Amino acid sequence: MTENAAQTPSDMPIEVRLADERHACPSGKLGFGKVFTDHVFVAEYGGEGGPGWRDARVVPWRELHMSPAASVLHYAQSIFEGLKAFKGDDGALFTFRPEMHAARFVRSAERLCMPAVPEELFLRAVDKLVRVEEAWVPTAPGASMYIRPTMVATEGFLGVRPAQSYTFFVIVGPVDAYYAEGFAPVKIWVEREMCRVAVGGMGAAKTGGNYAASLYAAERAKKRGYAQVLWTDAKEHRFLEEVGTMNLFVRIGDEVVTPPLDGNILPGVTRDSVLTLLRERGVRVSERAITIDELRQAADAGTLREVFGTGTAAVVSPVGVLGFEDGDLTVADGKPGELSVALHDEVVAIQRGRVADTRGWVHAIP
Repeated sequence: MTENAAQTPSDMPIEVRLADERHACPSGKLGFGKVFTDHVFVAEYGGEGGPGWRDARVVPWRELHMSPAASVLHYAQSIFEGLKAFKGDDGALFTFRPEMHAARFVRSAERLCMPAVPEELFLRAVDKLVRVEEAWVPTAPGASMYIRPTMVATEGFLGVRPAQSYTFFVIVGPVDAYYAEGFAPVKIWVEREMCRVAVGGMGAAKTGGNYAASLYAAERAKKRGYAQVLWTDAKEHRFLEEVGTMNLFVRIGDEVVTPPLDGNILPGVTRDSVLTLLRERGVRVSERAITIDELRQAADAGTLREVFGTGTAAVVSPVGVLGFEDGDLTVADGKPGELSVALHDEVVAIQRGRVADTRGWVHAIP
């Protein structure tokens, strides 16, 4: 066992080995998730070193090398997170609620029988890599650095059981504003045939398998002319769950409804933030089940005021049209609702340090 394996997350050293040749952040269009920096954070668990995390380091970007029999390739033991780093007007670096991402990473690991990455190690890894790559944090309006912590099972073994060795790594890259052409509402197909998750499944874990399960329905929706799908429950296809890869919010009259965290729904960090902001505004908020029938009845009655999704990438994404087999349903006037616009702007202002952080959500990177 190496010396690092016996150390705690707070005193485990993170070695930094810089690349011989360092590049500048590209200028021009970055897209989303297409450009990556010169370095990666890596740590290992298990293997010949025995149980425990060890060899935490920031090293030049490299490909992952693993056995063709690695468990992740056969049994999908893989989890990840997604958060962003921002640069303030004074040059300070910070992330938004990283401790919630670290805690969710632990919960996802437990669901997939993977070892927990201690939250303190998760946070230190993110801080260290972002600080090394601070020149890549863009300052253009709406742009940010996207951070992808990931853990995969690396043991070469074809028996069906949890692996005994894992790699935890973090990669980062600059991204443009999610809305390339402005804060425009999207068209969403209401999926009533396929499902993403089912009761007792892994819906609350941020694992690659959930996203793989969503791809086919999403591609079918795009061929129909819709940007994404609105998922319904797997049993009856009556209850609304998530919109694409985002948490769902529906505003009916003076009430804002979001589906409850019943095990099918990913507990989103932006979801939690929006719920807090809504309640601080005095808006009546309900975390309860909502059906397609209730949605359509509200539209017929003229009380369906807004539908929007929340997530790290887009923050708040307004929905203008919902697609059904018997035709489209336009949400209110089809334009972004006043509440979704206000929430988007408020979260972004907090993330970028433009308003006082009175809730302890902004984490300054040392």
